[in-house]
Amino acid sequence: MAGTSSAQDTKPRDLPRISTGSDGLDDILGGGFDANRMYLYEGRPGTGKTTMALQFLLKGVREGESVLYISLSETKRELDLVAQRHGWSLEGVDIFELVPPETTLDPERELTVFHPAEMELSETTNLIFKEVERINPTRVVVDSLSELRLLAQNPLRYRRQVLALKHFFTNRNCTVVLLDDLSSSQDDLQLHSIAHGVVMLEQLAIEYGAERRRLRVIKMRGIRFRGGFHDFTIEEGGLRIFPRLIAAEHHKPFIGEFTPSGNAELDQLLGGGLERGTNALLIGAAGVGKSSVALTYAIATAERGEHAVFFAFDEGRGTVEARARTLGLPLEKFVGSGHIRFQQIDPAELSPGEFAANVRRSVELDNARVVIIDSLNGYLNAMPDERFLILQMHELLTYLGQQGVLTILILAQHGLVGPMDTPLDISYLSDAVLMLRYFELSGTVRRALSVVKKRSGHHEHTIREFRLTSAGITLGPPLKEFSGVFSGNPRYTGTAMPEGAAG
Repeated sequence: MAGTSSAQDTKPRDLPRISTGSDGLDDILGGGFDANRMYLYEGRPGTGKTTMALQFLLKGVREGESVLYISLSETKRELDLVAQRHGWSLEGVDIFELVPPETTLDPERELTVFHPAEMELSETTNLIFKEVERINPTRVVVDSLSELRLLAQNPLRYRRQVLALKHFFTNRNCTVVLLDDLSSSQDDLQLHSIAHGVVMLEQLAIEYGAERRRLRVIKMRGIRFRGGFHDFTIEEGGLRIFPRLIAAEHHKPFIGEFTPSGNAELDQLLGGGLERGTNALLIGAAGVGKSSVALTYAIATAERGEHAVFFAFDEGRGTVEARARTLGLPLEKFVGSGHIRFQQIDPAELSPGEFAANVRRSVELDNARVVIIDSLNGYLNAMPDERFLILQMHELLTYLGQQGVLTILILAQHGLVGPMDTPLDISYLSDAVLMLRYFELSGTVRRALSVVKKRSGHHEHTIREFRLTSAGITLGPPLKEFSGVFSGNPRYTGTAMPEGAAG
């Protein structure tokens, strides 16, 4: 049998694949598990191992298979409660308990209950073998190996029993998932070598906000999988896994035509406009008009009958709609018609992987042609480390570009006038950079706009004053007789002081 197994391992394509019960994990593994193999889910208590294992078994029930849950740590009552919280029924799942009873045993109870402390390890494994032979399942979960480790009392005996489990199931048409809560003082690499595949689940406590959960496939023999960490959440219905976005896997042909902003002067400043498949960074002080410029693109997209999505990290929907009304932009109309989807994001509750999955759904299911992220400051607050923000944003922007989507990013600088700091430098990832600044002139505060970078073609190199009016954004002629506008202290070199360049 050992030789046959080795031959099969060299030809993993010949093995049937079965679903893990999770669409996200199936995606990471490129289709699911190889059938008739032994896998390990490991993680600290509370990471979601039991929930993911139940999803694996319930998928088998839906496929008409016989499945068995062998519990050495939880009672059937506890498993029923987990199932109820997720809206599941465990009907069709055989549960074999090897745990102490919580209360006096019910004589009518069909399940046999054993106390692990009263048995030898070999007797425990023999009971498992007999139950498997009686049920003859195609899917088995053993929860958990920590109890076997305690019974074994030494690593050598424990490894022998796990090997006995593997050899027993090798001769059966059965796929096995082992659970381990990592109760040992050190990593059990021997167990990793025995299992066909290992999936590690983690729960991270951050300084503020909800805990973050993520998983990583450590090994999977004969199966190409998407490496790295993948965020997930535990919701009603089970684990919702968000496979890490790899832009190279997503290519879509498109025509790189201009995407009109709905403002002729702005399009002229941009050398005709922003092209599909590119991204633009709007950078400036708080309140200078970055979101207003982005809104003009969203409205123009909706007026063409296309879809746009506005992700708001910093402001609520009511605030954005009020601003749109003052600019004469019918945001509420297009949100109601479904041409614009407005989603408020709470960075304290949302993981970066979940956000990327949200963006993908907007593009692939809603066919969004313009994506607005307002702002990167809020997105930065969702990240534990700035380096990861840059890497994930690079992957997300590459993906959106390959889908022919125009992406508008908003970044607020620290300060209002004069020298200003930027919380992160993402300009090198941007195809176009628009600088918006306040400047003082004749005792009034005015606004200036300039395109400082555009990879995809020609653009004006002038600085223009702009105003936010009830008719939208209006741009004036180039401020040719001014210098020092972006420093916040302009000097006028003309002969007659203008009343208002955009007036």
